[in-house]
Amino acid sequence: MTLPRPVDLRRTWLFVPGGDRSALRAAPQSGADVLIQELEDFVPPQRKQASRDLLAPTMAEWKRAGVVAAVRINPLFGPEGAADLEAAMRAGVQTVLLPKTRNADDIVTLDLAMARWERALGLPEASVELVPNVESARALLNTLAIATATPRVVACLVASEDMAADLGAERARDGHELDYVRQRFLVECAAAGVLAIDCPYTWSDVEGAVREGEWARRLGYRAKSLVSPTHAAYLNALFTPQPDKVEEARRIVEAFEAAQARGEGGVALEGNLLELPTYLNARRLLARAEAFAQLASGQ
Repeated sequence: MTLPRPVDLRRTWLFVPGGDRSALRAAPQSGADVLIQELEDFVPPQRKQASRDLLAPTMAEWKRAGVVAAVRINPLFGPEGAADLEAAMRAGVQTVLLPKTRNADDIVTLDLAMARWERALGLPEASVELVPNVESARALLNTLAIATATPRVVACLVASEDMAADLGAERARDGHELDYVRQRFLVECAAAGVLAIDCPYTWSDVEGAVREGEWARRLGYRAKSLVSPTHAAYLNALFTPQPDKVEEARRIVEAFEAAQARGEGGVALEGNLLELPTYLNARRLLARAEAFAQLASGQ
């Protein structure tokens, strides 16, 4: 299965209410890289089956729009999860998100169930991706094991509201109550070698979403989940290397390589002593900028 963009270049992951037909149809206009039909918290029990019935037309429409077509199912240990998974696999979903992940066993169980459906439907083995959602203190401590439970896991997503509730934290627009969670989660994902998706900003204002996105980028995140389609364009810009940062990275690479060619161990640039990690970070930023340029040109 060919997806519209590599995992590392998926900047924005938008949750869309699974039973809202108009929202599902409008979602591609947001510009988000990944659209997620949400079958869990956004759908009341009496609307579960109707939402599943919308999966096939929604996945097909999103694929035609050139975005990654994803769904968040209910946990398999609950009454709705198995039906959600069957409907999603039959609908041709590209990525499955699992909420309320507790440990690696949850991921192994889901991986095996997905593999059975792939065989039944004649799909390539492990062609459908898996993204666990970390939403509790216990899951946070298990993130490394969760992220490495199966090669099918390409990314992990950390929650905001459920995590704060589990911690007994008071939610605020500045999000400081989740600072440690977001930093710890990023470390675990980096150690596992999977994309870390930052928690959603659950207020409607753009200024707050941008502020939180800037902090996430500074920490090292390259992707963020969201619940408001109006935030997607701003967050896409934040997680795309900007011209000034690309130019700065070029100056760092040129200065460091020139120093190496002269046999010098390091060099100062604009008051900053350039060491190997700084140089490698600059190289990575340039490679990321080039990857986005190639994606935009259709190469």
